[in-house]
Amino acid sequence: MTRLKLLAIGLVSAIALFCLAPTAWAFCGFYVAQADTSLYNQASQVAIARSGSRTVLTMANDYQGEVANFAMVVPVPTVLEEGQVNVGDPAIIERLDTFSAPRLVEYFDPDPCQPQMEYLLDAAPTSPASGAINQSARAAEAELGVTVESEFTVGEYDIVILSAQESDGLETWLRQNDYRIPRGASELLRPYIRQDMKFFVAKVNIAEFDQSGIQKLRPLQIAYESPRFMLPIRLGMINAQAAQDLVVYLMTPHGQAELTNYRKVNIPSNVDIPVFVKDEFGQFYTDMFQASYNREGQNVAFLEYAWNMAGCDPCSAPILTPEELRKAGVFWIDRNGQQFAPQGRRRGDVFITRLHVRYTRDKFPEDLMFQETGNTQLFQGRYVMRHAFEGEALCEAGEAYKRSLPERFEQEAQTLARLTGWNINDIRAKLPDVAANPIPWWQNLWGN
Repeated sequence: MTRLKLLAIGLVSAIALFCLAPTAWAFCGFYVAQADTSLYNQASQVAIARSGSRTVLTMANDYQGEVANFAMVVPVPTVLEEGQVNVGDPAIIERLDTFSAPRLVEYFDPDPCQPQMEYLLDAAPTSPASGAINQSARAAEAELGVTVESEFTVGEYDIVILSAQESDGLETWLRQNDYRIPRGASELLRPYIRQDMKFFVAKVNIAEFDQSGIQKLRPLQIAYESPRFMLPIRLGMINAQAAQDLVVYLMTPHGQAELTNYRKVNIPSNVDIPVFVKDEFGQFYTDMFQASYNREGQNVAFLEYAWNMAGCDPCSAPILTPEELRKAGVFWIDRNGQQFAPQGRRRGDVFITRLHVRYTRDKFPEDLMFQETGNTQLFQGRYVMRHAFEGEALCEAGEAYKRSLPERFEQEAQTLARLTGWNINDIRAKLPDVAANPIPWWQNLWGN
């Protein structure tokens, strides 16, 4: 079955088918797993680089089916010229995902009978169309109130920029030009027309696609200027049968980007969970996210990562290079990582905010509106496994340590049940056994 996973958050309407770092965490763990977008069946991804009124938007698609049937319609604030549109590198979205994904880390308890070195470490953060439209269609366009503002081909895509006077005319134009629009499109198009927005329409140029030799459609990038820092999601709900997952990577120069019209909640983080979760981390995270989503009323955005590009701890992937950041749309640095404007700032001033939204038409009736803040507080979705020491530990401290483990394991089980809704007895059945190592009665008899 042809499937369009609601490209670019719904921002993209499918209208055709239609560690080790020296600072930060108190004890540096080893990254062992991540909760990336592959966990979700219908997850759209969008990267937004924003500074001042300038925006570069990268729309990743996960389209499966005949490329000839692919098309998308995106509301944009201005008429775009050919030079403002680019076909991006699909690896960039994957890099942003793996770099910012919630991660599982593990630690190993030391021998409690051996003196431990103390390390001075910083405290952990605590908070968080085919190319040309034939001339015979021009008269019909005028009658429908639709104007073709520009049209061009970029890579494997034919692009048309439209303006419209009313939504019924735009819907009719799209149908007449072989866009199989789901019922109800006119209602969702109307608010964008009232805001005098234009419509970026992309189809696959089959000849260019075949000649390129690529196997999958690549992301589309658009660059524009507008005082509005926003992401339209309503068109993506036209043919949605269920809640859609959207992951937005926001890159700004001075601090976190936040929503202005919906609540933002930090995803539960920095919790100790049982070690068996290492083999079930994907299921753990999806169930925890669903439980958090329900608990918060299904109308919030979850912060999964907020960090500057100067570092990470623990790192789930290498830091993006200046060249990769440029490919992701970060236009205010050069390929050496230097600011174009002499503001005395560094590459580390590229701040990435990862927001995860699960949205439905009734819970998210408005498009997402953002603002850049000066908040540089660091946050990540981070989940910790602590392996118990398995040696004999024949000392009083070792005995005390062994006696403490059942309570610790129970606390981890309770935390896991609370976060996910999993059955506590099923969790307990997977906890490790604790074997006590009693100190021989004679060990200290002779003063040894």
